[in-house]
Amino acid sequence: MMNVLFGSGKGYPPEFSGGVQSSTHHLALQLKAIGHHPSVLAALFGDGVFGKKSRIKLKLLRRPGVIDRLSGYPVVRAWFPWEAAEFAVQMLKPDVAIVQCHDSVPIGKALQAQGVPLVVYLRNVEFHELGGDLRELPLAHYIANSDFTAKAYKEKFGVDATVIPPTIDPSQYCTPTTGDYVTLINPYPEKGFDRAVQIAQKCPDIPFLFVESWTLGEAHRAEIKRAIASFPNIRLEGRTSDMKKVYGRTKILLAPSKWEEAWGRVASEAHCSGIPVIGSRRGGLPEAIGAGGIVLDYDAPLDQWVASVRSLWSDTFAYTTLSAAAFDFSKRTEMDPDSQFAMFLAVLEKARHADVTPQASTY
Repeated sequence: MMNVLFGSGKGYPPEFSGGVQSSTHHLALQLKAIGHHPSVLAALFGDGVFGKKSRIKLKLLRRPGVIDRLSGYPVVRAWFPWEAAEFAVQMLKPDVAIVQCHDSVPIGKALQAQGVPLVVYLRNVEFHELGGDLRELPLAHYIANSDFTAKAYKEKFGVDATVIPPTIDPSQYCTPTTGDYVTLINPYPEKGFDRAVQIAQKCPDIPFLFVESWTLGEAHRAEIKRAIASFPNIRLEGRTSDMKKVYGRTKILLAPSKWEEAWGRVASEAHCSGIPVIGSRRGGLPEAIGAGGIVLDYDAPLDQWVASVRSLWSDTFAYTTLSAAAFDFSKRTEMDPDSQFAMFLAVLEKARHADVTPQASTY
């Protein structure tokens, strides 16, 4: 059995949630189910009731981090996770660690300095978020969430990665749907908010649902409300931990992303319920959409986006055909949780049994 530590410079529920956190939690539960011991090292934000209690606890205990088990396994939270790496190792005794996204390099260096075998999980192509150069982690093994991501890191840093798409638990997303809305998840500019509003404006007879995922600040939320105020066919809803409530009302998922998506987790989630996706040809998003939707250039004429939405909304045969294709696509081997987990474990075992020499830490 293994003690497995996930590390990131980003927050963790209940303070912060997103695709990385969802995938991490699913992997942690899979590890627990077969007798392993998962844990997480994450950033403390200190906001809200939970955050304030953690801040007080951190101050009173005078430790580098505080530990809670709200997720069903230990989560160490610290203002600067790399500074709490030694504390996390002492408390949790990981046999292997997986660092991902924000501050992967400083956290990875701190863990390697403690002699912990390291896997770097490449989940986006925002290189600046790494907090350093991956070549500073010469002993690390790598996992990438798409062919696109793997290629990007190969070109930038010369690393080779095992490709494992984001882990999706179908039971968390598969649901009958009333098909009431065309849904956009995460109404941020980089996720295609502006394009989605333009499409909704051209389709006043079609109801659109915009759902918060990343936490919206008050000013940002007010800006969004102003932008959609004149469109009675757009409904804005806050975050939810139960995505079945969203997909259970969704007929079409709209993903007109403007940035280089490493994958496109929402597309894979929607496919579990046979919901087709209309998305942009950016990064790894086309890999995620595949046969389960329609892919367009983000800068394609607006009329092409509108025509695609109207076709699936109004043409029963076209919708039924693509819906079936979306569901079938969700069942492919690459998205099978058992197959993915077996590949994931294989990488952990390879890293765990590699020769690891502790490196001097600069933190």
